[in-house]
Amino acid sequence: MTAAERPPSPASVAAIERRRALFDGLAVVGKALGSPRRLELMDLLAQGERTVESLARTADMGLTSVSAHLQVLKLANLVATRREGTKVYYRLAGDDVADVYDRLRTVALHRSADVDRARAAYLSLPGDSEVGTLSREELVELMRNEQVTLLDVRPCEEYRAGHIPGAVSVPLSALPDDAKLLRKAQQVVTYCRGSFCVMAHDAVRLLAASGVAARRLEDGMLEWRTHGHPVETGLVENREVENGEVSA
Repeated sequence: MTAAERPPSPASVAAIERRRALFDGLAVVGKALGSPRRLELMDLLAQGERTVESLARTADMGLTSVSAHLQVLKLANLVATRREGTKVYYRLAGDDVADVYDRLRTVALHRSADVDRARAAYLSLPGDSEVGTLSREELVELMRNEQVTLLDVRPCEEYRAGHIPGAVSVPLSALPDDAKLLRKAQQVVTYCRGSFCVMAHDAVRLLAASGVAARRLEDGMLEWRTHGHPVETGLVENREVENGEVSA
């Protein structure tokens, strides 16, 4: 009997089973990340904790579907929960989960032409309607020199969960009413959830239509967090735009 024909020893079988169990466990996480709908939910949870109802409403998904997807993510330990009265709040289980999601998107953009084309189509890029951008490093420099009016155009609940220090909350839906207050501002910058979010693009276009020159942060809140920049939480009650300045 040759070595190839000889049955493996019990020790070898046990080692193979242990190795396969390891990769089976890894596959649980991979499977949890393998659904486009679950990735949408992770994108929202990267902005802060939410209830099932809030996720369903924002993602335009059914409650039953959202609950089922969240259970898969919870089984993979990618989300955690807390209870407040009768409500259950979901959040990403840690900064490492946000980092994995951020890196997944970066790899997909670099390696998949389909993802790159889909993102460009969603954000209406490239073309005449493309808006000016600036990097996180450029924004930090403007903030340091107090030369920027920074607008967070996400919904208020996301702003409360975490925002760039010094930003004022102006949800996209409210921007047309507030645009006239920004005409005297020298540097207006908008940002939203991240590089897959259209709200900051739309905000710049809305501001331009009102005679306000603005740029958008090249990515958004997700990347700001995952690259270790400071985050402010809560709603800053007295911070508002007045005559092109942010008053606090």
